[in-house]
Amino acid sequence: MHLRATALTAVAALSLTPGLTGGQETGSRSAVGSQSAVGSTSAAGSRSAGRPGDIVSSSPSSFHPTPGQPTNTQAWHITYRSTTAKGAPNTVSGTVIVPKDGKEGPRPLISYALGTVGLADSCAPSAGFPKGTTVEAALIQRLINRGWAVAVTDYEGLGTPGDHTYTVGRAEGQAVLDAARAALRLPEAAAAGVTRKSPIGIMGYSQGGQAGGWAAELHRSYAPELRVKGTAAGGVPSDLLRLAEHHDGNVGAGLILMAATGQNAAFPELHLENYLNDRGRRYVDYMKNNCAGVDVVAGLFKRLSEVTVKNPLAQPDWQRQLHASDVGTRTPDAPVYLYHGTVDLLIPYAFGKQLRADWCGRGATVQWNPVLLGEHAEAAIQGAAPAADWLADRFEDKPTSGNCG
Repeated sequence: MHLRATALTAVAALSLTPGLTGGQETGSRSAVGSQSAVGSTSAAGSRSAGRPGDIVSSSPSSFHPTPGQPTNTQAWHITYRSTTAKGAPNTVSGTVIVPKDGKEGPRPLISYALGTVGLADSCAPSAGFPKGTTVEAALIQRLINRGWAVAVTDYEGLGTPGDHTYTVGRAEGQAVLDAARAALRLPEAAAAGVTRKSPIGIMGYSQGGQAGGWAAELHRSYAPELRVKGTAAGGVPSDLLRLAEHHDGNVGAGLILMAATGQNAAFPELHLENYLNDRGRRYVDYMKNNCAGVDVVAGLFKRLSEVTVKNPLAQPDWQRQLHASDVGTRTPDAPVYLYHGTVDLLIPYAFGKQLRADWCGRGATVQWNPVLLGEHAEAAIQGAAPAADWLADRFEDKPTSGNCG
């Protein structure tokens, strides 16, 4: 079976699932920033003032899994204080969603990390929720139906000024943890049962699996006050350099350039622009200004040499930065549910197996769950419900020893 056709079929299945529609619309870099300016409440001080997780601004929003689909929820668009990969304060946007079920006591909170949606501001999850176009919204709806609150980060530079630091693990993980902090500090959410006593779960797939894995690894050092009970991470791109080597000349070559663009946003000293030819520069501009889905980006070209004058990934500084985003180099302090499709072509099954081995070797509690015959998009759908069931057990403090042995 042709690799590209198989991978694109799987991604198409994800995009056609109700509530999982993703757009390829053109989006300006300021499209989302205006949302928080209308009817918003701004925290005092400068954009970077305060502690990580402090609310900078908040405004009422809405959550729709598909266009016009009603949900019994309350939602708020927020901007909140977080931290860059270099340790500097920044501001990240996101959404907090709470069921309208009358519950006032502590309810579980999921900090949810989405997979790849694009690099333009209009691709941000918070931009799509009111319109019913955000990828994975149907999966989020299932969590809300359990009575859980959900905080969804837009990640750094996706909905706020600056470029999206796509695939930069530390920035993503910190944004995920700070989204949970922000939800706990949002007065309107507190009135609906999101409190400091709320048990917290982290969940994400693909790019979101990388972000969730990093959040799990950083919890102890970065946000130890959060009552994280467990992390569910799937389809994790745990080794970016090895994944880039896999995709060069393969189905996902365009994703290499997208990841390089994200790394360069966080580390401009890498000077990606010096490595690109005219075609490469046009593609980077396209990705920065469009909500290009995984299928579109993956198929833009087949080899990195088609868009570069020199391969940046062969350079020591690039290799160091890519490896700095590896997942599996630290021990999560709470249990992890790790799942991966056995026939995944975009992020091969071997990456999940290696991450399991890395975490288990470090003494983490890992529940490993292969999704049989699951391609990348299929495994996201099939693996979501078992992952949520596992998190529900963690919220109830049921014991787990994992299956590392």
